[in-house]
Amino acid sequence: MTRRNQSHRYPRTARLNELIREIVASELERIDDDRLSDVAITSIDVESDLRRGVVWFDTYDPADDDDALAAFDDHRYRLQRAIGAQTRVKRTPILEFRVDQAIRNGERIEAVLRTVTYSDHPEVDDADVDDVDVDVDVDNTDPDDDDTEVDD
Repeated sequence: MTRRNQSHRYPRTARLNELIREIVASELERIDDDRLSDVAITSIDVESDLRRGVVWFDTYDPADDDDALAAFDDHRYRLQRAIGAQTRVKRTPILEFRVDQAIRNGERIEAVLRTVTYSDHPEVDDADVDDVDVDVDVDNTDPDDDDTEVDD
């Protein structure tokens, strides 16, 4: 038994996640709620049976997280209705909203790495790091090894 459509490069749930992320993000632009003005939708995880979906978001100020969660709760039905109207799926997932900590965790890790690197090696500064010339052999071929034949 062959698959009907093998032209897609990634699974159905990944395509659906991206589609729903775009719908939710565009719908947020239409909602006139100041609590959602500085919110970015980072990703969406929809279960394969389409019963539930988690909307991961980030705010520019962590102090606004609780207000954003309350606003999402107020507008959840409107967002679900928009998903139902703009997609051709048999079921509209029930949305749950969670703060995406990945960006904040990444920023904390970068800050720690910067402190560790520069405090352990005070002789290294940003100019020294930027001026380093790295030669990387991408295709793992030896430039001196020429086994190709050339027709004259």
